[in-house]
Order: sequence, then structure tokens, then C-alpha cells
Amino acid sequence: MPNTHLSQLYRGPFGLLTDLYQLTMAYGYWRSGLYNRQANFHLFYRKPPFQNGFAISAGLELAIDFLSQFRFSAADIQYLGGLKGSTGAPLFNEAFLNYLQRMQLELTVHAMPEGTAAFPNQPILRVEGPLLQCQLVETGLLTLVNFSTLLATKAARIVDAAEGDSVLEFGMRRSQGLDGAMTAARATYIGGVHATSNVMAGRLYGIPVRGTHAHSWVMAYEDELLAFQNYAEALPGNCIFLVDTYDTEAGVKHAVSVGKWLREQGYDMNGIRLDSGDLTVLSKTARQILDAAGFTQTAIVASNDLDEYRIAQLKKEGAKITVWGVGTRLATGHGDPALGGVYKLSAIQNEHGEWEDRIKRSEEAVKASNPGLLQVWRSEAKQEHPGDALYDIRYGMEGAQIWDESSGSWGQVATEKGHNLLVPVLDRGQLVYDFPKLSEVRSYAMAQWQQFVAQPSYPYGLSPALHEVKSTMMATHS
Repeated sequence: MPNTHLSQLYRGPFGLLTDLYQLTMAYGYWRSGLYNRQANFHLFYRKPPFQNGFAISAGLELAIDFLSQFRFSAADIQYLGGLKGSTGAPLFNEAFLNYLQRMQLELTVHAMPEGTAAFPNQPILRVEGPLLQCQLVETGLLTLVNFSTLLATKAARIVDAAEGDSVLEFGMRRSQGLDGAMTAARATYIGGVHATSNVMAGRLYGIPVRGTHAHSWVMAYEDELLAFQNYAEALPGNCIFLVDTYDTEAGVKHAVSVGKWLREQGYDMNGIRLDSGDLTVLSKTARQILDAAGFTQTAIVASNDLDEYRIAQLKKEGAKITVWGVGTRLATGHGDPALGGVYKLSAIQNEHGEWEDRIKRSEEAVKASNPGLLQVWRSEAKQEHPGDALYDIRYGMEGAQIWDESSGSWGQVATEKGHNLLVPVLDRGQLVYDFPKLSEVRSYAMAQWQQFVAQPSYPYGLSPALHEVKSTMMATHS
């Protein structure tokens, strides 16, 4: 099974990691006899985060780990048995609770591999199985995929702004709780950051870890020079000195003094870090001091509320920074606090085992869902008609046309060469997918980013058959 170590962070099983209304609906399905009907749900988002054109999908391995441990313990059942309705009677009857305790997930999941560029309304996951089971896992899947996808996308934007410089994730202390910190470290690494300060994430996920010292180290000593000297003696191979505790220019000179001592011992000063003030001016001054003293390869690390916009501005101003420590505005998804991912029923089998399409209509056209059993075709054509087609697997791809819902017009996508984005991951509860190493996911995500960020008007839309079915249902469904 997946190797994301949820069980090392939390005590399973995870049946109660859901909203109450998922359980009340499940009970209703069970009472009405619909609970075992085969259903199809899609997890997708409607609007890209951060005004980006697309998102970097992430969280799949976490989601499958969650599904592998989704069941109800005796203690869970006892808790559910104690819940009361508005009349004071038990919310769920004993037979239903017994069913939950015996239940084993039989879900089939197709998904985009982590790191794939996903466009609005394209399924990141397609989940098929008994209606009751599909419903119960909605909340957990959204939790794991939404936040991961949000932060992988944010990280890719920041790494892009850094233009090849190293980017370090320093956001643990500002994350939304311990899980937020762990998920942030994993997702931002997928998005392209080079390392994290989060040591537990380093151990569990194999992410490189980085860090030196804080202002408190300097403040604990009588003076800054002594602080740097003692740090160098303790950790001569890991010296990046934080130079802005008192006076930044003096701090750089103290770092140079200790750097010379390090060289006498056979080591080198790795860098200095700036955490306040005018980073452009200070980095230029620091670079002059370092270069004049012969420390031309010593890195200048910057932190302090950085994001893609601030990094781009500092680059434009000619700041001499080569390593960026990004914390709060990365780990919290600053600028877009949540990905608007949703999970919608798109088809259900009737009593004869025949699929019937379902659609969510809305006064807001953007909130209308797509019906059917969906797949995404991505053309590999580089010059003529690249693009994505969303189609129903029951009808297949019929021709090269796609309907662009945002413009209300027809376009084309090449069909001779390409591939389907959703791949089999679970088959009736059994894993049928080999998860790549996280470093491989990162490389794939970075390649996806480079490919699609260069195509701001990348075309995607509905196949003719899906467009026709959806239009008819929108006009007639009640």
C-alpha cells in the first residue's frame, strides 16, 4: 500500500474522518435500499488558485493511504451509537451500525498521477463503487487532495519566480496545525522546493532538510562574534549565519571573520541569512563585503514574508540573493486560502444495472457539474491542436472537436497521439498502481509546470457527445 505514513502520525482507522452529513446520507441510502447501487463520483475544482491557468495535482498517495485505512473500529461504532437526533432518540439504529463495522471498501479509483497539470472541471479522481461507500469518503478525499494541490501549485509559482535559485520551505511554525505542516512540506516539495525545515517530514517523506540557527542563538551570547564562533566550532560543516540580529552590516563582517577561521580548519562558510530590512540594499552590501573578503561562493539566503511576487520584485531590483527561505506565504497558501475542489455524483446505476447520468444544475453556470463516466484525453501534439478533451468513456472520443464552455465556441484537439490522464489506482479496493518515489513526482510536476506555464491559452473542453448530453440535461433536467 502507499508509503505516506498516515498511521505513523495518527491513530487509525479513519472511518470517522468524515462530516456527519455523509453518515446521515449513508444511513438514508441504507434504509431506502440504495446503499449498494454502483455510483460514480468525480473530484475536481472549478477555478484555478492564485489566478493561475491550471493547478498541479497532489495528494493522491495520501488519499489512497486514507482509503486503505477507512473502516470503523468498535470504539467508533460505540461513539456513533451514542449520537442523538432532535427527539433524543439514537441517530442511527443498531443494524446500520453493525453494517458499518463489517464494511470493507470496494471502491475503484482512477486518478491523475500526482504532479499532473489539471485544468478546471477535469476530474483529478474518478471514484466508482457502492453509493454509500463513495459518499462516506468524500470529505477525507477533498481534505487530502485540495490542500495538497493548492500548495503544490503555490510552490511551483514561487520556484518559477526564483528562476533557478534554491527555494526552501520554512513554514512549519505558521502552518495550520501539525497536519498542515506535514502536508505543506510534502506538497511544496512536489511543487519544486528544494528542501524543508520540517525534520519529521524529512524522515517520513525523504525530503532534504535544511536549517541553521535563529536570533535566539545570537542573543544567548555576550556578543554576535562570539555566537558565530561558538556555532562554527559546534557545526563547522553547516554554517549559515543569521546576520541581522543587531546591525546587519556588522553582522556580515562578523560572519567573514568566523568564515576565515573556518577556512583555517578546512571548512567553508556556506552562507549568511537576511531576515529583515531592505533585502535588496542589504544583499548588495553583503555581497560586496563577502566578495572583497574572498567569499565569492558564499550564498546569501533571504527570508521574511516572501512569496512569488516579492521574489520577482527583488529579482527585478537586482538583489544578490541566491537562496530563498519561504515560510508563511507558502505553507498557508497565502492569497488563496483554499482550493475550491468539489466531489460530485455524475452517474448511478438503476435497478437493472444500467448507468443513468446525473448533473448538478445551478443558477451559476460555473457550478453546473458534468455528467457521465469521465476521462481526460491529453494530446501530445506540440505544434498543431494541442489540448485536452473531457469525454465519457461509454462514448469514447468521437473526432477532434471540443466545446470550450468559457468562450462558448468549438475548438480542436489532436487525437492521433496522446494519452488518458486518469489511470487505474484501485480496483474494487485492491491497489493496482505503483506509486513513484516522491523525488520522481517532483521532477514530473516541475516538467508539467514548465510545459503548461508556457501555454497560457492552452485549450480544453468537452467532447461533442458529452457537450450534447450535458446541454440536454441542463435544458430538461428537474
